[in-house]
Amino acid sequence: MIARSLRDAGFEVIYTGLHQSPEQIVRTAIQEDADIIGLSILSGAHLGLFAEVLRLLKENDAEEIGVFGGGIIPTPDIATLYEMGVAKIFTPGASTRDVIAWVDEFVASTNQP
Repeated sequence: MIARSLRDAGFEVIYTGLHQSPEQIVRTAIQEDADIIGLSILSGAHLGLFAEVLRLLKENDAEEIGVFGGGIIPTPDIATLYEMGVAKIFTPGASTRDVIAWVDEFVASTNQP
């Protein structure tokens, strides 16, 4: 739903599908010159998956690609994700308008000369 909403709002969205590995996600983001990666986590593996994506971005000198996400993430883990370097976490009930506005602001702020 978020990918479609972002596309409908005018963003170029590359949706890689469900159950992609962190390696596949980072490789695609680098190849496509993405500004940001959005992850939807419902499995409870959010800490490990976000950490691996961030590690791979750093390892590939691509830390300028932001990472945001959402899903069922316990409140204490949200603080941990922010400390790790995740730019934003949206919890269930967040409106697509809020996500679009945040992505728009994030992308604009990272693409300034």
